[in-house]
Order: sequence, then structure tokens, then C-alpha cells
Amino acid sequence: MNQSKSHLKLRALCEGAILVALSFVLSLLPVGKMPQGGSFDLAMLPLLIFCVRWGFGPSMLASTVYGILQMFYEGGIAIGWQSIVGDFIIAYAVLGIAGLFSKYRYGFFAGSFVACCARFAVHWVVGATIWAAYMPDTFFNMTMTSPWFYSALYNGSYMAVDTAIVLILGALVWKPLGKYLRGEDLKTA
Repeated sequence: MNQSKSHLKLRALCEGAILVALSFVLSLLPVGKMPQGGSFDLAMLPLLIFCVRWGFGPSMLASTVYGILQMFYEGGIAIGWQSIVGDFIIAYAVLGIAGLFSKYRYGFFAGSFVACCARFAVHWVVGATIWAAYMPDTFFNMTMTSPWFYSALYNGSYMAVDTAIVLILGALVWKPLGKYLRGEDLKTA
């Protein structure tokens, strides 16, 4: 028997609130932090699970709410409204792109990868344009001459690790929890 539409909306709202809160708590427990923002943590995993389970609309809302929470919590790592909008609201909102892959069997992996690439792209552009004045002379023992190259290295260094964490943990829980990652439990009562 299919669940009623209002029941599903309520369930999406509740799951969204719980998984956004879990993502926020996990962001408070970083494994490592970059000096000018960015960290290695598990925070994206619950959010991306929600996105792929519920589809594009709910995922964009949940991702944007998460970005706003991050903005208020880490607002000190910003140099103006452009940085706040780019590095927090837009960068996290684009994680909702993962919801476009909700109908595919391996949508969690494709959606997570594409969403993480989109988040990297936002951080990369913001880093190369807004944060360019803060580019060091050397980074990773390389001389920095281009803010675009520096931003790619800086943001790519933590985004690659975060993306790998999400994909590896997703693969580890795929067999026992795959029906939840695919949202199959939502189709039956």
C-alpha cells in the first residue's frame, strides 16, 4: 500500500531535519581543518543520503538550510557578503544536485560525486576571485602565481578527501543499507 502524499511530505521534513542536524553535528567533529576554511569530516554523508533519497526539490531545501547553519556557525571565516553567499549558501546548496540522481540504482554514488564536484567548483571560483588577495607565495612547496591554480589546490585538497570519504562510506554501507540509500523504503508502506 502506498503512503499518502501528506505522510511522505511529513516524513521528508522529519528526515531532512534529522539528517541536516546530523550533518551539522558531524561538521563540529572535523578530522582536520584548513587554515582559511574547509575541513575533513563526515558532514556531507547524511546530507547526501537525504538528497538521493528524496529527490531534487527537498534536497535543494535541505542543502540550503545546512549552508545557512554553516554560515551562522562559521561566519568568522568570511571576508564579506560575497564570501558568505558563495562559500556557505551557494556552495552547500549545490549539494542538492545529488537529488537529480534519486531515480537511478547507483544514484547515490553518481549524485554524490557530481554534487561534490559542484561544491568544489563554487569554492574554486570564490577562492580565485574573492580570496585571491590572501594567496600565499608558496603552497604545498610550490610557488603560487595564479589565484585560480592556488584555489584549485587549496579547495581540491579537502574536497577530494571529503568526496572520497562519502563514496567509500557509501560503498561500505551499500549492501546492508542500499534500499535506504536508494529510497526504496519510501515506495512501500
